[in-house]
Amino acid sequence: MKKIYTIGFTKKNAETFFELLRANEIDILLDVRLKNTSQLAGFSRYPDVEYFMNKILGAEYIHDTVFAPTDDIMKDYKDKKIDWSEFISRYDCLADERKTEKHILKEYEDKSKENICLICSEEKADNCHRLLVAERFKKLFKMEIVNL
Repeated sequence: MKKIYTIGFTKKNAETFFELLRANEIDILLDVRLKNTSQLAGFSRYPDVEYFMNKILGAEYIHDTVFAPTDDIMKDYKDKKIDWSEFISRYDCLADERKTEKHILKEYEDKSKENICLICSEEKADNCHRLLVAERFKKLFKMEIVNL
């Protein structure tokens, strides 16, 4: 069975991060963050992360904001105006509006045979939208989800 991977960069140094990707033979790092240029992102900031993926792993980097929550959803969650279940509900509505499944089939069906890893900032996938994105890939391509 093919796998879809997820990884958060928080609490990882560059060596740990890239060695996890190497050990799992990641071909594509799919960035699902809304903003990929924050100074707080360190080595995972664009354009650095694209350069590192290419030079260190010979892998592709894709930033796709179709999968990113809106600023409003993120702010409400971080400010504790909504809980995780409400975040999921609002994110799912957004994903439906954006026709995310059609987008996945159009843009990633050919790539689904490669090892794709979704990147976001949260250390663990439990309360991160990257897991919600991974579940959509899993449903469409019958993939196992592996959180690195």
